[in-house]
Amino acid sequence: MNTSRRGFFKKSGMLGAAVATGGVAAGASTPALAAKAGRGARPASPVMARSMTLLTFRRGDAYTLGVKTGKGILDVGSAAKRYKANVPTTMDDLIAGGDRGLGALVAKATADSKADGLFLEESKIEFGPCVTNPEKILCVGLNYAKHARETNNPLPKLPILFNKFNSALNAHNGTVRVSAVPAEKFDYEAELVIVMGKRARNVSEAEALSYVFGYATGNDFTARDLQSRSSQWMIGKTFDGSGLIGPYIVTSDMVDPGNLKIECAVNGEVRQSSNTSDLVFNCAQIVSYTSKLMTLEPGDLIYTGTPEGVISGYPKDKQVWLKPGDKLTTTIEKLGELRFSLS
Repeated sequence: MNTSRRGFFKKSGMLGAAVATGGVAAGASTPALAAKAGRGARPASPVMARSMTLLTFRRGDAYTLGVKTGKGILDVGSAAKRYKANVPTTMDDLIAGGDRGLGALVAKATADSKADGLFLEESKIEFGPCVTNPEKILCVGLNYAKHARETNNPLPKLPILFNKFNSALNAHNGTVRVSAVPAEKFDYEAELVIVMGKRARNVSEAEALSYVFGYATGNDFTARDLQSRSSQWMIGKTFDGSGLIGPYIVTSDMVDPGNLKIECAVNGEVRQSSNTSDLVFNCAQIVSYTSKLMTLEPGDLIYTGTPEGVISGYPKDKQVWLKPGDKLTTTIEKLGELRFSLS
């Protein structure tokens, strides 16, 4: 962040000094824990999962938790039954309640020569959105310097926040039904997604990333003609299926979010290619700033912005909008390849 923006943050009290007064709230992961802790107490936060690549997949009519291993995708629910382990078996439960022995279960199943039936072939599972029921889905606009320039916008002095809703959530190998949306100017936006792991209120930049559960590949799929109907972007950003995330969440200890290659391709042609080092506001700054405006809860998602190369940044005579039949791929280094199609 350049000197002028940092000065603006300091003058407005939006940088880490607020924590010196005791404003950081690690908080309970659930209302029940908060109530149990008693007024004025600070309950211990659940121990977050570490050193894992996690995913949500469908089994029957429900979503369940999977862990990517060298032997395949561990079906955590089946493994828990096999070994009589009381571990989280959904992503929401894992994020809210902590590891609770999941790491040990993964190690046990991986070492068990008779556990092959617990591991699934990735190509045969149906992915779900990594997080299926976040309380909040926040997005940051114009947050790559080169993207701001390509759209003829100044670099923002503070993060520009807007929202999506849960009905927008979509998964790896999913389909966006653009034919059902009253719009014509559909555009891609490759994005790094922050997944919150602890309740965060008024946290400093220095501590902000310790509240993050993990990171995922995302795409803030957008209808530009809806987005531009008014000064409020929401209707162009949160139609059904427009919040793509996956295939995995990689736990935060395995990722440096400030230096990741990020790309988006349409029908095999690379359209966006950049690095998260071009972020105007990095992940720590985004989490800290947002936590001063609202309480972030475990499982909340933050789409951190898109790099240059979007269709809306092309000269008008070269803007060919996306259409049914197009296939898109979003790739972020260490986080995996998110694929989806349009219908």
